[in-house]
Formats: sequence, C-alpha cells, structure tokens
Amino acid sequence: MNCKDAQNLINGYVDGELDLVRNLEIEHHLQECALCSQGYKNHQVLRNGIKTGPFYFKAPVDLQRRIQLSLRKAAKAEAGPRVLPKWWLTIAAPMAAAAIVVLALVPFLRGPSADDLLAGEVISSHVRSLMATHLADVPSSDQHTVKPWFAGKLNFSPPVEDLARQGFPLIGGRLDYVDNRPVAALIYQRQKHFINLFIWPSGSDSDVGTKTVSRQGYNLFYWTKSGMTYWAASDLNNSELQEFVQLVQNQTSPTP
Repeated sequence: MNCKDAQNLINGYVDGELDLVRNLEIEHHLQECALCSQGYKNHQVLRNGIKTGPFYFKAPVDLQRRIQLSLRKAAKAEAGPRVLPKWWLTIAAPMAAAAIVVLALVPFLRGPSADDLLAGEVISSHVRSLMATHLADVPSSDQHTVKPWFAGKLNFSPPVEDLARQGFPLIGGRLDYVDNRPVAALIYQRQKHFINLFIWPSGSDSDVGTKTVSRQGYNLFYWTKSGMTYWAASDLNNSELQEFVQLVQNQTSPTP
C-alpha cells in the first residue's frame, strides 16, 4: 500500500469501516510511514473534536415557516365540513409527529461546513505542535535555511519571510498534515506567543480575501493568494495577528 491508497482509505479506517485485509494493510503502512501516521493522528483528533465540539446549526427560519405553514393548511383541511374517514385520522397524528421530528433534525443534517472542519484541524495541529514541544523540524531564524529544507519533501516551494524587524521573528519550519495532504508549517513568534502559518497549494488561481474565526481561545486567519492557501493560527490577540497576516500578504511571493 502506498501513501495515496492510505490517504483514500484513512477515513474508513478511522471509522472502523474497512475489512480485515484492508485494516492490516493500512496498519502496516502507518507503522512504516511517519507522514501518513501523523495524518491518521490528525483524523483522530478531528473526529474526537467533532463529537465534543459545539457544532450546532439552527434550522433556517424560512424552512421552519414553510413546515409550519404546511401543518396549518393540513389542520384547516381537517377542520372542514367534509367528514374524514377513520383511517385518515389514524395516520394524521403520526404524520404531524414525523414533520416535527424532521424539523428538529434539520440542524443536525446540515452539519459543519468545510471551513469549520478545516478550522478544527488547523487548531488541532497548532495545539499539538505546542504540547509535543516539537514546533520545528528545522529550527532556524534564517529564511535561507528554512526554505531549502522543504525541497524534496513537498511538491511545492512555500514562501518563507523573516519578519523579525516587524516584531515577528521566524523560529523555523516543519512538515505537517492538514486537509488530507502534507503541508508546510512556518513558525513565528510574538513575545511569548507562537504563530503557526500553514501553507499548501489551493488548486485554484482565484484569490480569496482574508477570513477570520475564533475557536477554543485561538484566533485563525485564512486566505488564498497566487494559487496558495494560508492559515495562520495563534492565541495572540486578534489585532496583532491581523498585523502579522498583513505583513505576510504584502511580502510573500509563492512559487508552486
């Protein structure tokens, strides 16, 4: 089994949906491949986070109104002068109960968006790097040391800038696994706060403006520029992290 096969089957493996032969194959591969093993750990963290996180979505108001209107119309029809057969009365109540159940389940059927899931994955990678005291595979403040280190390890060349003069010194870089693929993680520091900047190809030439989200005490900024996707994660306050993001956007010049 190669890395591509393992990545295609990792979701089924995490959920216990594979047969015995496939389970043995992927377990053997995870023991030999550190990158895929890290990806498996990321999936486990994400799966546990979804189970315990506040991923609750309220049903759209328009949908609630339409279902309520349908129930009122049905009630008016039943109250008309026409005598309904007994068999209709026996099924009317279950039908109304079923409609109520559907209305209650709509928020859960929608589920978290792709950005919500990715945000959870980014936070997990950020927190894991701090807990494991393994911020960098290549600890260095020299961008000319960090950037060449990624050569041969990724199928793209991440832009690396030293922002020490602006108050965000480069600490180093490492390989990580986000969005089902290997990515570059650059580590910067602001006083006692660390910033993980995750970078990988976006698969699209269209730029996407900066978006931000706060989750579990962490601030996230993400955007797409020149065919590359960027996610910045830190417990740094929102305004200073935004300052860092603007510096990166002004100076980076990615080379896919």
